[in-house]
Amino acid sequence: MGIIFGSLIFVLAAVLAVFAVAGVQKSKSLQQEMKRMDRQINKMQKTSESLEEELEALKEAKREEAAGAGQDAGRAEGAQAADAQEADVQEADAQEAPPADQKSNGRKVAIDPGHQGPGADTGGTEPLGPGSEEMKDKFASGTQGVYTGVPEYELTLAVSMQLQEELKTRGYEVIMTREDNDTAVSNVERAQIAAENGAQILVRIHADGSEDNSANGAMTMIPSADNPYVGQLHEESSRLGEEIINAYCQATGIKNNGVRLYDNMTGINWSTVPVTILEMGFMTNQSDDERMQDPEMQKNMVQGIADGIDAYFVTAQ
Repeated sequence: MGIIFGSLIFVLAAVLAVFAVAGVQKSKSLQQEMKRMDRQINKMQKTSESLEEELEALKEAKREEAAGAGQDAGRAEGAQAADAQEADVQEADAQEAPPADQKSNGRKVAIDPGHQGPGADTGGTEPLGPGSEEMKDKFASGTQGVYTGVPEYELTLAVSMQLQEELKTRGYEVIMTREDNDTAVSNVERAQIAAENGAQILVRIHADGSEDNSANGAMTMIPSADNPYVGQLHEESSRLGEEIINAYCQATGIKNNGVRLYDNMTGINWSTVPVTILEMGFMTNQSDDERMQDPEMQKNMVQGIADGIDAYFVTAQ
């Protein structure tokens, strides 16, 4: 009995030992599995961190790319703006300066559009000539197109402004006594503007009027050799008036009434340079009046006056 009991105890101890060994082995397996899982978790964390870094790097690259594109666009826009500004400057320069093949010819011309609008202050008198006791009105109202209704001061300014541009293209420096209809410039002041700016000639642009509506044609007016104020200008003024009226009538087909002497014109008597008044046609004559308002005819009128000025300087050489 004791032998059996002892055997049972031995067997039980052996079984317990087996279980203990199995438990230890199982515990070790669990520990190893846990360590393996920890390694995988660490690896996954590192992978996640690496992915996050890569994602952040991609985002940063995108931001830099967008910023670079914005800078490129800004530079391109800036370059376009600079190009546009340069083009504007070049265009402005081209408008102000004569073309390269039409350089300055060294000549300076004063153009005087006759009269002024009703809004100008037109009161007072002034001497007929330097030192004269005879006084005349500073301003004259001018005539008006009987058929077109256009006042003389508007016609003279329109033609004179076109003439200014044409002369500039031919290389002349042009002095204008007025460039609008509201500025009051007296007859004496018109001559003084030409002198003060160094003009070599003074061309006064007017249109004629008559109670006889059949009167027509153009003429130029100059001082006589006996003029007490500017008789010394007669010869050159005569040549200037002759060249202008001939070229003008040839270009327009308007009747040529020649060069005529006038010593009672304040704007002539105060001139210090060769001077002439061009009466472009009669605003009281239907044909002259309507033709002078035709834009194509005005181009011819301008060409004719400019041609006459060219001819004057050619023969002066």
